Amino acid sequence: AVLRRPLRLPAAAAPRVRDVVGFEIDRQTPFEQAQVHYDVREGEPLADGQLQVELVVIPRQAMEQWLQQSGSWAGLLAGVDADDGNGQPLGVNLLPASQRHVARDPMRRWNLLLGCATVLLLALAGTQLLANRENAADQLRDQVNAAARDARAVAAERQQLQQLVDGAAFLEEKRSAQPSTLEVWNELTRLLPDGTYLEKLSVEGRTLQLIGLSREASQLVPLLQASPLWTKVNLTGVLQADGGAGGRDRFTLTAELQPLPGATPAPPAATPATEVADGNAADAP
Repeated sequence: AVLRRPLRLPAAAAPRVRDVVGFEIDRQTPFEQAQVHYDVREGEPLADGQLQVELVVIPRQAMEQWLQQSGSWAGLLAGVDADDGNGQPLGVNLLPASQRHVARDPMRRWNLLLGCATVLLLALAGTQLLANRENAADQLRDQVNAAARDARAVAAERQQLQQLVDGAAFLEEKRSAQPSTLEVWNELTRLLPDGTYLEKLSVEGRTLQLIGLSREASQLVPLLQASPLWTKVNLTGVLQADGGAGGRDRFTLTAELQPLPGATPAPPAATPATEVADGNAADAP
């Protein structure tokens, strides 16, 4: 049998209603709090805001006797309720919290294992995803470096081609600026009289120098002056007799070479556009 007492409490007692009701046991019942097991049945709040509760107590001795009569079932009980007199439970738990049996979920261990496996699989998937992204970044970096190397090779070949073009243009300009050595030689062969021998023929820049022997050394200047390939023909120094039986004089002549008739100097080479190819990858993703 249990003892029931209806109580009214202020609304401020709502957070600690069970503790507040516990202090009322010795006033509402013939027992002290240490002599009973109790629980609180909460009802609907009243219109004035007060709490309507019901104190339900059972003597400890009666509870212990009932548990002893239950035998081995006593250790498996999660709670003890009381009858409201109409065959319906009151909805309270008079069994002390220390004696309540906590039913374990049989699937709890499997659920824990599944949870751990799920976390492990997610970690492995994240690691694999990170590794895939790093591999993709490495492949992209290799492609960029290969493209940069190709670009540098193309730029180097273009630079070499431009240098060849510039060299050809320079040679063409030089060729147009003055007659070639072969042309000078042919012109000298045509103009120099018989009995004239050359010991040295040199071209330094636009200066032509002739050293040789001739029976008509004094007539060489007007003979050579008639050529369109050079101007300013002059004897350098004095004529020196060879002293041989041929009657030749040693001479030294200089002249200034002129551009070929009708020759047009080559246009200056165009400055190549600067191309830059950089293959540094640290600066993916």
